[in-house]
Amino acid sequence: MDAIEETNPVKKKKTWRIVILVLILGLAVNLILPKMLDINQAVTVLRDMTWWLVIAAVITESLVYFSYGSSLKAVLDIQGHNLTVLECTAIFLSSYSIGIVAGGWIGAAAATFGLFAKRGVRKSNSVVAGLLPSMLANIPLTFIAIVGIVTLRFTGHLTGDQLLQYSIFIALLLLFSFGYLLALAFPKPAFKVVNWALWNWNRFRNKPYDPEVTQTRLNILIDAWKQMGNGNWLRPLLGTIGYYGFDVLTMYLIFMAAGYKVNFGVLFAGYGLPLLLAKMAFIIPGGLGVIETSMAALFTSLGVPDDIALVVVLGYRLISFWIPVMVGFLVYFLINRKQMKEEQTPIQP
Repeated sequence: MDAIEETNPVKKKKTWRIVILVLILGLAVNLILPKMLDINQAVTVLRDMTWWLVIAAVITESLVYFSYGSSLKAVLDIQGHNLTVLECTAIFLSSYSIGIVAGGWIGAAAATFGLFAKRGVRKSNSVVAGLLPSMLANIPLTFIAIVGIVTLRFTGHLTGDQLLQYSIFIALLLLFSFGYLLALAFPKPAFKVVNWALWNWNRFRNKPYDPEVTQTRLNILIDAWKQMGNGNWLRPLLGTIGYYGFDVLTMYLIFMAAGYKVNFGVLFAGYGLPLLLAKMAFIIPGGLGVIETSMAALFTSLGVPDDIALVVVLGYRLISFWIPVMVGFLVYFLINRKQMKEEQTPIQP
């Protein structure tokens, strides 16, 4: 008990250090980016913005997270659990924020698993709920990125080498997202691969390893994935389409608020490709720096004025990233606080 009490403050301090580091990194990026462009003209654009469109963008971005929450709910409905869209959205917001400071999408999936488990969701179902929507979300992102690549290619802004590079990124994204579904068709070879990887990993860490536990967990996971057949994957996919669809709409509304009518091909290129790059650079929390600088560079290269690009990119990142992350940490705190109260409340005879 004493050991636990001694280590908890250390973990909390470490978590807050990571949060502060992320905030400093984000602040640095958002201070450096304006120096790359014309800050004086950007202030003029900001002053003349149509603010009701900015409010509309904030509302649209809230639909982004409710869409993902509906995707999570759809997965759990199929598996016999009955959580509300609001509960699933709160869990997604919380896990997204945790993933920013602890392991990227892997940390987010782990946080989703833990939070669902606290709501009584079975372990295998929690794993599927943590992984399936994030996998399906790569389908609309890939579509948007392909439209962006085609736009850049036909407008002469993409070389043959860059086309090959982005094509490889898309192929790797799809492989990482759906490659292990081959386990459904080839369970024995899949177990051999997973068993070999985990055995070597635990050997490297000098940890004990039980292949029977791996086989049991793999069987549970395969059985859970099979429940997604017969079209059950469609509702979760629609939720992830809404996730990226409303997010693109948010950026479009910010362009409109800034008084610039952006071409949809330019919009998809400037939006999709930086997010694709951020997926590949998953070790960087939230794509900090990668998204902002690559978005600004792409938009300006496609003819968007520097001042408009600056205002739109920073405005989009504020609405789509910084505000949700802060809200997510608050929601995570409230969820854990509520859980602790429920555990401490004595059961009435």
